Amino acid sequence: MSILFLLSIIIFRFWKTKQKRATAVQTPIVDQVRSKDSLTDEVIVTRKSYISRESKTEDLELPLMEFEAVAIATNNFSDGNKLGKGGFGIVYKGMLPDGKEIAVKRLSKKSLQGTGEFQNEVRLIARLQHLNLVRLLGCCVEKGEKMLIYEYLENLSLDSHLFDKIRRSNLSWQKRFDIANGIARGLLYLHQDSRFRVIHRDLKASNVLLDKNMTPKISDFGMARIFGREETEANTRKVVGT
Repeated sequence: MSILFLLSIIIFRFWKTKQKRATAVQTPIVDQVRSKDSLTDEVIVTRKSYISRESKTEDLELPLMEFEAVAIATNNFSDGNKLGKGGFGIVYKGMLPDGKEIAVKRLSKKSLQGTGEFQNEVRLIARLQHLNLVRLLGCCVEKGEKMLIYEYLENLSLDSHLFDKIRRSNLSWQKRFDIANGIARGLLYLHQDSRFRVIHRDLKASNVLLDKNMTPKISDFGMARIFGREETEANTRKVVGT
């Protein structure tokens, strides 16, 4: 009887040890699956929130604006409020009820930059904060429209100064150096110091905006790509950008 009892204890302890090992091995795998599921859910929720107003704005990290509010702010997208035009569409100046000035980039129906570029820009700029990057205030996805709402920058784009005879004469060499230096700081942040390693791929004078103090701010991230921290090169499938 004592031998049977001793064997029973040994078998029971062996079984318990095996169970603990199995649990220890299985737990990280379960955690990994849960992590992947939560990441997938986050991406799905984020993408849905650009297309649907059913999702909470917290998932966006960016406010959604009503179409009517944007239309009122831009005087119903009047020609008098036009600031410029690019591959994405027309940019309008607007003013919110509290007096804050905004710039509204409205996706053209004929634009070569579609929903993918729109989502790409929203995802990137909403999470990147730097003195030399344009600030995205919100977006509007309603009634078949896709619009991005930015801070308004009084001195428009760099190309409007470089290629205008009158404005060009006001750009001293010191001011030109300060602008170039600010652009370089913005790129350094994108390439090394931000949470994501971002390659802009469409950096040109028209995509550098200037505030009232002529501080440069890089804009238009529709063609940008996120790189892994260990990646040093990548291949593209088509020619894009500048």
